[in-house]
Amino acid sequence: MQINQPDALAELTAAFMSYEQAVVSGDIETLIRLFWDSPQTLRYGTTEGERHYSHAEIAQFRRARGAVPLRRTLRNTRIVTYGRDYGTADTEYLPQGCDRVGRQSQTWVRFAEGWRIVSAHVSFGV
Repeated sequence: MQINQPDALAELTAAFMSYEQAVVSGDIETLIRLFWDSPQTLRYGTTEGERHYSHAEIAQFRRARGAVPLRRTLRNTRIVTYGRDYGTADTEYLPQGCDRVGRQSQTWVRFAEGWRIVSAHVSFGV
């Protein structure tokens, strides 16, 4: 297995940056689209009510909450591909005007429609 094959790494990095742009602009439909459309998809968020156990639950949550543009700075971002079709993206984020650090971990898989998040976990703490 080749780790960080250049073209796979570039493609996953671009997908991750598309997700980040959607986060900071509040682009709900892109955030929904970048998750794998499956009942197997999972997202743990920063609050008690943010435990979603399917793409449908993630989409329902995002649409009900509405757009929440978030100005933030990323740091310690690590994107790694394992072969051509599997990868992880992990980062810390600092919301503007806040001294607390958030963490975001995503597992991505390349499907026919492109790179999609199959599992994500976001935390926000000290």
